[in-house]
Amino acid sequence: TMGSCLVNHWFSAAVLAAWLGINIFLFTYYFLFFDRDERYFYTRAILGSALAWARASAKCLNFNSMLILLPVCRNLLSFLRGTCSCCRRTLRKQLDHNLTFHKLVAYALALLTAVHTIAHLFNLERYNQSQQATDGSLPAVLSKVHLQGSKWLNPIHSNQTTVEYVAFTTIPGLTGVIITLALILMVTSSTEFIRRNYFELFWYTHHLFLVYFAGLVIHGIAGLVRGQTEQSMAEVPPYHCAEYLTQREQNCTHSCCKDPEFGSIPAESWKWVLAPIILYVFERILRVWRAQQKVLVTKVVMHPARVLELQMQKKGFCMEVGQYIFVNCPAISPLEWHPFTLTSAPEEDFFSIHVRAAGDWTERLIDTFQLETPRVEVDGPFGTASEDVFQYEVAMLVGAGIGVTPFASILKSIWYKFQQADQTLKTKKIYFYWLCRDTGAFAWFNDLLASLEQKMAESGKADFLTYRLFLTGWDTSIANNVALRFDTATDTVTGLRHKTIFGRPMWNVEFAAVAAAHPRSVVGVFLCGPEALAKSLQKSCHQHSSLDPRKVKFYFNKENF
Repeated sequence: TMGSCLVNHWFSAAVLAAWLGINIFLFTYYFLFFDRDERYFYTRAILGSALAWARASAKCLNFNSMLILLPVCRNLLSFLRGTCSCCRRTLRKQLDHNLTFHKLVAYALALLTAVHTIAHLFNLERYNQSQQATDGSLPAVLSKVHLQGSKWLNPIHSNQTTVEYVAFTTIPGLTGVIITLALILMVTSSTEFIRRNYFELFWYTHHLFLVYFAGLVIHGIAGLVRGQTEQSMAEVPPYHCAEYLTQREQNCTHSCCKDPEFGSIPAESWKWVLAPIILYVFERILRVWRAQQKVLVTKVVMHPARVLELQMQKKGFCMEVGQYIFVNCPAISPLEWHPFTLTSAPEEDFFSIHVRAAGDWTERLIDTFQLETPRVEVDGPFGTASEDVFQYEVAMLVGAGIGVTPFASILKSIWYKFQQADQTLKTKKIYFYWLCRDTGAFAWFNDLLASLEQKMAESGKADFLTYRLFLTGWDTSIANNVALRFDTATDTVTGLRHKTIFGRPMWNVEFAAVAAAHPRSVVGVFLCGPEALAKSLQKSCHQHSSLDPRKVKFYFNKENF
């Protein structure tokens, strides 16, 4: 487990390097191909290097369009995780970076689309200039050949045509505009802020991927960018015959007298994306089928600060700690599925989630459950189990705000394993830190901590769990209340035995205390929270780990919930 973090990083870097390498190879190979191949000698005479930029970026666009759907095939990933159960955990853990990879590919698509579009705008402008030119230059002559038949090179056949006209009336132009708009909307609506606050906007806009793929498949059908045909190249080889095109005599008898003939490059986007589209269709069918399976809501608990707890049962449902499910409530919206971390332990005979009011859908769900118990549909569970926690003698768990949810499952499961003297549990001591902005947010988690506190005290194991609650946002009324009741046995804010600390944790002090209490232990540090906190914890792990292999070592694990 100690080295698994390092191996994870290496494996992630290897996957990233492979993806980047294939992109660089495709771009370079096709750039050089279109920049040097004899078939495109005349095309280059009109377009210059913009041809190679457009075609090379198109190949990379196809490759990344092939990849973009795979990381969001949740059931495919679950299947791979299942078949990988015998292989290294590192490999299974990589599948949890699916959304990070999905975003990376999306950014690559956005960048490549920009390159492809700019290159084609140059191409259209050059086609237009060549068509209007009357100077007898090679581009001008090439633009006038075979205007009547189907063997032309320049798609702009008249002097009146504008770049805008081509962009909005031809198949490649129109589909290109539609694809680009769909991509812009999908990328801009999937920012962290919109996903957190306007999930519905993100959810519905993301379904423009249907428009994107439809447009992509049609985009290259018209074949506006052309190359010389094989037959024409044999009859009039370009390197040998190009000069005769611009200085041809009236009664030409030379072997180069015949005009070169051109044909379109066959559309091939569909070959790249067909397999992922079929896989994704199966994925959606499987989701619909799984959603039809009956879910029984056994208990509904309304906690303070508008947090709804749902306890459910479903035939054949089997979970592990740290996993999540997707929930749909047809009474609110038949199409929307929202992810929630499971807060129950595998040892319990139900599975549960805690829903915080954080947007229209969650607000409506909480309101609906306060009036009746509507039908809910569940898809999952997904994600790799967070079993790493059980591998350390000492574990420091850090949760920020609602990021505490995965630890509800972990703390409960550890306690069950501890009671049952489970051999897989190496944990002897847990330090739990929860950072929260307002007092109400502590309330729903209080019950769990209070019951664990009570059970541990009854079993004579009160020192198994040490927890520290940090209130990072507070006002004077709370401060006065605390000052008045400072000597009470239980905490003013939470009613628990451990006092709430006001302000942010001093991590150096916390780590030093753990290091002093466990001078020869290996300590696992687990976070579910923001990136800034991850950086400061990682720094503390390095600072407080001893260089002596026999002494204390801190290993940082950021869970990807």
